[in-house]
Amino acid sequence: MNNTFLYNSVIFISVCILTYFVFSNIGVKEGLETATASTSTSTTTSSNGVAGGAAAYGANIKAQVIKLQDTTLISKYRADYENVVINMDDLVNNLMLQTTLTIDQSKPEVGLEKLAKLNQAKAALNSVMKFIDKT
Repeated sequence: MNNTFLYNSVIFISVCILTYFVFSNIGVKEGLETATASTSTSTTTSSNGVAGGAAAYGANIKAQVIKLQDTTLISKYRADYENVVINMDDLVNNLMLQTTLTIDQSKPEVGLEKLAKLNQAKAALNSVMKFIDKT
């Protein structure tokens, strides 16, 4: 009887210690605690609705645009950027020709799909060139 009691006591204490370590290390929040907001837009949005955070959201986007403009310096490197876009357009044209000439007659859908994607790339390059010219 004494060995059984000692054995059960050791197991009970081990389970209690193990449970303590598990729950003390996982960062469980108890009760109805409110989490602090990590950004200012989330607090503004929760108290003023979606429109309340629009000004801060727009300001963040404008800051990212200014950062990218400072990185690319389009006015300084316009000619280089235009050459890159023109060379990419030539590459896409040649890839379109190669794709057209190598379309598998048994499965033309695959080749035509690739051709359509290349055509979308040409449209994207045209948009990039218009952006460079506008800036």
